[in-house]
Amino acid sequence: MLVSEFDFELPRDRIAQVPSMERDQARLLVLERASGRLRHQRVTDLPRLLSPGDLLVVNDTRVFPARLLGRLVPSGDTVECLLLTRLNDEHWDALVSPGRKLRVGVLLLFEQGRCRLCAEVLEHHPHGRRTIRLWTEDGSSVDGAIDRLGHIPLPPYVKRPDDSSDRDRYQTVYARVRGSVAAPTAGLHLTTALLMQLQARDIEVRRLTLHVGYGTFQPIRVERVEDHRVEPEPYDMPAETATAVNRALSAGRRVVAVGTTTTRTLETVFWAGDGQLRAGRGVSDLYLYPGVRFHVVGGLLTNFHLPRSSLLMLVSAFAGWKSVRAAYADALRKGYRFYSYGDAMLIL
Repeated sequence: MLVSEFDFELPRDRIAQVPSMERDQARLLVLERASGRLRHQRVTDLPRLLSPGDLLVVNDTRVFPARLLGRLVPSGDTVECLLLTRLNDEHWDALVSPGRKLRVGVLLLFEQGRCRLCAEVLEHHPHGRRTIRLWTEDGSSVDGAIDRLGHIPLPPYVKRPDDSSDRDRYQTVYARVRGSVAAPTAGLHLTTALLMQLQARDIEVRRLTLHVGYGTFQPIRVERVEDHRVEPEPYDMPAETATAVNRALSAGRRVVAVGTTTTRTLETVFWAGDGQLRAGRGVSDLYLYPGVRFHVVGGLLTNFHLPRSSLLMLVSAFAGWKSVRAAYADALRKGYRFYSYGDAMLIL
């Protein structure tokens, strides 16, 4: 398959720049896989769209303010640093700019009032990536300094500066495990009240954790779909979630994943356990594209994704590109909002 087959035109004004006024009031396009039928609902309708006995699984990763704005020492030139992965207590994998100035040994400073966070470039990697060391001048918590100085790393297609409201809205209501540089955006639509309504309908809700990396925004740059590779991301499968999923599968009950990150984690753990989900931590580099079989997930709540992206490949693998393409075309005709702060799809 060619990646070019998964392209589509999206007007700029359909890319949501701000979230819906209320999380669960976003529009919801329901796609039935068996028939290709489309229905237009709201996220608030989710409890009656799912069935008693369904198991809903969410990703409870928490986005941290990973974007740092500062200056070079001693020149004072401006610099931007996006923290990607913590390697150990002091060292990070980071994306920095301007890359040509940030050679090994260069010092950076991020400060606000008395809060000063220092960085040194330790290793040089392609495409603007660096290994850096972070420390505070007074020996206080580095994480505390990041929280005070950092900005929420909004996706590159959101063409505005972050503001204080993004610290809440670019975060799920159940986020608790710090570590992501991008939100698992399907979960942004869920509210505490909606989750309680689901449970009242005998729809079980369980959690897992997958920390979302910057690779989630990267387009596929190869020509053939099968030649792409996704960047590895760490996950944690709790024992109670593994047990609940195994029990649901044994009973023939449907497992509904909230988002592509949850989907990848569930399918990864299934493969790692030879057909049984087992608790534990690991790394997922699972790439789900058309032709790959799903073993766990029977329903998917997801947002609308970028053309030529691995996320679009996953959704197309689950529902079929012909049906997904028809759904996206209908969403465009009817004014749906796309991407991270946009509307949602429920595929059953």
